[in-house]
Amino acid sequence: MTHRESRRQTLYMYLFIAPWLIGFLVFALYPILSSLYYSFTDYDIIHPPKYVGLANYTEMFQDDLFWKSVVVTVRYTFISVPIQLLLALGFALLLNTKIPFRGFFRTAMYFPSMVSGVAMSLLWYWIFNPSIGLFNYVLSWFGISGPSWLMSPDYALYALIIMSFWTVGSGMILFLAGLMSVPASLVEAAKLDGAGRFRIFLNVTLPMISPVLLFQLIMGVIDSFQVFTQAYVMTQGGPNYSTWFYVYNLYTSAFKEYRAGYSSALAWVLLIVVMLFTALIMKFSNRYVHYEGGGRK
Repeated sequence: MTHRESRRQTLYMYLFIAPWLIGFLVFALYPILSSLYYSFTDYDIIHPPKYVGLANYTEMFQDDLFWKSVVVTVRYTFISVPIQLLLALGFALLLNTKIPFRGFFRTAMYFPSMVSGVAMSLLWYWIFNPSIGLFNYVLSWFGISGPSWLMSPDYALYALIIMSFWTVGSGMILFLAGLMSVPASLVEAAKLDGAGRFRIFLNVTLPMISPVLLFQLIMGVIDSFQVFTQAYVMTQGGPNYSTWFYVYNLYTSAFKEYRAGYSSALAWVLLIVVMLFTALIMKFSNRYVHYEGGGRK
């Protein structure tokens, strides 16, 4: 290939990716860099931004609502993510066996994950209704008087955590794909050595699906840090700030108080925290995650 032909092919390549490249520069990179600049300014969207240095970040760490949103988000993450992983793995193990109507149950488990966040929130708003809701109605069968879930500061966050379990089907599908990729030869070899089901799962299945587990853990943590729709539709951050999630706090600052500079600072702190948590998980995963071929990374 001559130098001229090489340059022509390079030109064609840039020409074909130009629509995506322009879209990325205009709708992704520019807003990201703009938000970084705005985080150092006093900006209310209407008036020109005024540079204030680190004032937004200083105010943030002195704001009680900021720390309240951090506590609520961290509690939600540390409770919901591990339980979601266990449920998704448990359902995947069950639906990886030869049971009747296995295909139907797989589809039924995954289907709730396709429902939009707003529609799902409205549905669960009715389920948690203290008077006519399905949840308290089922509890009444066992003689339990259910609480006012979404109207109680003690139960509102746990109601949203229970609601998050409804979408474990998406994680189940990934675990199911990992389980189906476990080599049958390894399982047969373990059986010949006298290993029982629990030992096979612990020493063969779990190491083989550990990359899937790591991926789901990271994505679960990232998603839990971005909870917004449920809190906005169902509780408006209350009662008594019990569901005042970090992103809800960011939204309130930006679109209710019109403090675009302060909310940009909140967004960048969230980005840094997510990156740190991801790096921390990856760091501690080196000893426990096994990759194909027996290696670790």
